[in-house]
Amino acid sequence: MLAEYLTRGVKAGLVAGLVFGLFMAIVANPLVAYADELNHAATEDGLDTSHSSEQNAEHGHGHDTHDGSGEANHQNTAVSMGVNKTVSVVSGGLWAVLLGGIVFGIGFYFLEPAIPGTGATKSYVLGIAGFVTTSGAPWLVLPPVSPGAQQSLPTETRLLLYGGMIVAGGLTCLLAGGVYNRLRESNGGTIAAVGAAVPFALLAIPTVLAPTNAVEGALSPDLRAGLTGLFVFGQVLVWLVLATTHAQFRSADDSSAEFATSNPDSAVVGD
Repeated sequence: MLAEYLTRGVKAGLVAGLVFGLFMAIVANPLVAYADELNHAATEDGLDTSHSSEQNAEHGHGHDTHDGSGEANHQNTAVSMGVNKTVSVVSGGLWAVLLGGIVFGIGFYFLEPAIPGTGATKSYVLGIAGFVTTSGAPWLVLPPVSPGAQQSLPTETRLLLYGGMIVAGGLTCLLAGGVYNRLRESNGGTIAAVGAAVPFALLAIPTVLAPTNAVEGALSPDLRAGLTGLFVFGQVLVWLVLATTHAQFRSADDSSAEFATSNPDSAVVGD
């Protein structure tokens, strides 16, 4: 039974990985590359201003250093960028497959009875919980940052905060599901939905207590906002495709099981 759930989750992950990989290749990577170019140009402008006298001295000695090394550097940079883009697309696809196997495979197997709703609703509820756990809750403390941005908190601190908010987000989703199931039995769906929203207010506590992570960058505010929106949309897209595909696979599997149960002799051939 677990193998069946895991297979279904991995298949949903494969579909989501394909969609997310295309999104990365067509939309996200070109915009991130453009942001990197702007950051690089800003850095070069700063270096040109601070080292203009050194460059003038070098040019005064002659031009024998221009032997094609600049062209080679550009080629190496292009190859490196191409490799980075390919790695980002592949890693994004594998991330979706991993989420499908763990969350919609193993996680759904153990949590299905406790997930509110019926049928496809369970898949979408789990998708929302997955987004809140892995992205929504951590972003309350560490919002997405644009490429090249400088952050005040050290990497170790940010990792601890991110991991802590993942745990907090997961526990909050479990608590909300428990509250919903408890209230629905005695007060109906509307009251249960309102009560299930209350635990999410608890996420404000670590958000207020967490240290501030100041972010500085050379990009314009509009471009930073656009990149942040792009990152958020990408994660929403992954979880939406995962939930939708998982719901479709569950429906198809349930229909096949019902057909096999109602037609036990359908596979039997006459002598």
